Amino acid sequence: MAVQKSKVTRSRRGMRRSHDSLSKATISTDETTGERHRRHQMTPDGFYKGRQIVETNGD
Repeated sequence: MAVQKSKVTRSRRGMRRSHDSLSKATISTDETTGERHRRHQMTPDGFYKGRQIVETNGD
């Protein structure tokens, strides 16, 4: 079992964890529909990079 050689201070622990936070998702606007969506993901209407990839129901 691993045993630490010396105590890690609150400051040092905080410095290590400072890079662990999540960043906000990048949002893009589709060229065709103008709908906002996450980068590299298709819109709920089924469009990706201005082309319709998936047919959706017209509810």
